[in-house]
Amino acid sequence: MSSIVGIVKESFPGEKRVAISVQAVKAFRRSGLVVRVETAAGAAASQSDEALAAAGAEIVSNAWDADVVLKVRPPTLEEVSRLKHGAILVSLVYPDRNPGLIDALAARGATVIALEKIPRITRAQKMDVLSSMANLAGYRAVIEAAAHSQGFFGPQVTAAGSTPPAKVLVIGAGVAGLAALGAARALGAEVSAFDTRAAAREQVESLGGKFLTVALTESGEGQGGYAKGMSPEFIAAEMDLFRAQAKEVDVIITTALVPGSKAPLLLPRDVVEALKPGSLVVDMAAEQGGNCELCQPGAVVEHNGVKIIGFTDLASRMASTATRFFAMNLLNLLAEITVGDGVVIALDNEVIHPALLLYNGGPPPKMPPRPAAPPPHKRALPPPPTAKAQQQEIMRPTRIAWGTNLAGFFAIIAFFVLGRFAPAEFLRHSTVFVLACFVGWQVVWSVTPALHTPLMSVTNAISGIIIIGGILQVGTQLNAATIIGLIAVLLAAVNIAGGFFVTNRMLRMFHRDAPSGRKGGRQ
Repeated sequence: MSSIVGIVKESFPGEKRVAISVQAVKAFRRSGLVVRVETAAGAAASQSDEALAAAGAEIVSNAWDADVVLKVRPPTLEEVSRLKHGAILVSLVYPDRNPGLIDALAARGATVIALEKIPRITRAQKMDVLSSMANLAGYRAVIEAAAHSQGFFGPQVTAAGSTPPAKVLVIGAGVAGLAALGAARALGAEVSAFDTRAAAREQVESLGGKFLTVALTESGEGQGGYAKGMSPEFIAAEMDLFRAQAKEVDVIITTALVPGSKAPLLLPRDVVEALKPGSLVVDMAAEQGGNCELCQPGAVVEHNGVKIIGFTDLASRMASTATRFFAMNLLNLLAEITVGDGVVIALDNEVIHPALLLYNGGPPPKMPPRPAAPPPHKRALPPPPTAKAQQQEIMRPTRIAWGTNLAGFFAIIAFFVLGRFAPAEFLRHSTVFVLACFVGWQVVWSVTPALHTPLMSVTNAISGIIIIGGILQVGTQLNAATIIGLIAVLLAAVNIAGGFFVTNRMLRMFHRDAPSGRKGGRQ
């Protein structure tokens, strides 16, 4: 019997996302899985019951009795009581923020895959829910800032006056921070960014931002690509930098989080008070306590004319796109654990095992040791050349020279014979033909391959001369000269047409908007 995948409706207040999309339903059905979706689960994310049913899903009143339950937010204790015994739950869990949740799930004998524990390795990128949601949240943070701003983000010059571009400071250049940086730059703002990880400099500068540093050198690289907690001396240097920047910028967007702990305090009251009236702070860490001392999760507060935006549902405010991304992440994740008609957990899977919080109601077993990799294959060195081979290599230039000389000798004999018995006109044309072959070889084959495309214009000019010569040979009588002239005109015309075609395609690569829909130059 095919395994059943259940998608439940989110009960968290204001949550619009759902763990399924129409595209994901079709993919699950192609894999042989039965998909059950609770009634109106995707209505707020533009995933109607009718569309999901047309894609192959079963619309039911209760999907908690499925073999695999997919969810966005952590389940409540009441929802856990509805979970089928021994089922697999795939969801964000955050056990440190939800006391008693793990015990309740263990009592149901559940296997729990916590999406926030997916390792940040290359193979798991397509399953990384945190990254895909942070990307949307960073973009939305800029949109919210622009909506609450009292001015333009980009520079404006009008008859009524001009305004400079807004100055935006992004604190934390992770996925969310870089998305915010890119969105602010796209709106025309001047953006600077700060991060404790030195590796973020290149990413910030590649997006057109200015990377800020402090005088104290200390690495902020943590495990899995996340930032780690810093020393008191470094934090003090940070505060001095933020105080100085607060006097200059119009918008501050904070994204700093340290896994497993409360969000670090980066904007105390005095930093906020240093901002100009009308400035904005968007605290993307509001759900974990916030980076701003004055932030209130889920609300917009104002202090001395400065608005502090503490929305905790930034990704949910883009519910349709967030749902598609989230569902695709889960689709890729389930491909790692789905086998045949049943769903099993591969304990040796380097993506799944780190995310296992529970396995059949208990602690997950240790990951089996991976088999030792075979030693790298060492290519055997070729044997040293023998004396005979060395002698042959020494004689090779001599043989080439003799061959060239013999070819020239026979060519002279051939021309002598042709000059003795062939008509004078034929000999004259043959001489021109040989010289043309030599010049053509020098023009094309003696040029480095990197210049072959620019050489198209030269070959087109030569082909034009050939066409003129061929036309002059075409007469009213059908003879050898007429036939050769026609062939020359045909081949030269093909060469010219191909040259213009290739050259045109090469030139289009340097246009900003190519007719084919591709963009040339830098992406």
